[in-house]
Amino acid sequence: IMSEIQELTELINKFRDERDWRQFHNEKDLAISISLEASELLELFQWKTAEEGTENLLALKDELADILIYSFMLADNLNLDIEQVVKEKLIKNQQKYPISKSKGSKTKYTEL
Repeated sequence: IMSEIQELTELINKFRDERDWRQFHNEKDLAISISLEASELLELFQWKTAEEGTENLLALKDELADILIYSFMLADNLNLDIEQVVKEKLIKNQQKYPISKSKGSKTKYTEL
């Protein structure tokens, strides 16, 4: 049974491959693209309150989708299982941010 993540990865790769873009999607350029798209997401919030930044939900969704698409491609290039990677990181975060010390606090784990 194919997971939804695998299905999304296949849809992304199909779109890419139909256009013969795989040749441009090396790990370095995908990492750069993730950062550039994240900057475009940030630009939606520049000089605005958090509430004002979310008023243009369509643009926000587009930028978030771009970040995710490039992230899926990078994970696929590296043969990484996105679900496993996220779960492993959540375990690390649980260790860095135990509930007893971090609940309700924005303090970084190095200062807890």
